[in-house]
Amino acid sequence: MSSSPSADLQAPTGVFVVAERSGAPVGCGGMRVVDATTGELTRIYVDPAARGIGVGALLVLRLEALAAQSGLSRLRLDTRSDLVEARRLYARLGYVEVARHNDDPYAEHWFAKALP
Repeated sequence: MSSSPSADLQAPTGVFVVAERSGAPVGCGGMRVVDATTGELTRIYVDPAARGIGVGALLVLRLEALAAQSGLSRLRLDTRSDLVEARRLYARLGYVEVARHNDDPYAEHWFAKALP
């Protein structure tokens, strides 16, 4: 993680949220501001014991709402090929595959979504 710091996942350059279930953390996600209209989702993670119950979707939807409240009109993200469930989640939530937008050596798929 030292090669990809996350200090920008706090106001005013971003946000980081934690999902809890029965008072225990079960997932997290961040959104960083890229420019005046675009944000980038990052660090989306759901504990394996909490997968399949909608935590990932709730995290992404919360980050989308926070991005829209901040005046952003588009979100983007990247992910790896082996994260099949994550790619399905993003597609189900309206993200579409787009051209590469960064040089992350671990990224193999890039997605974007216009916010309402």
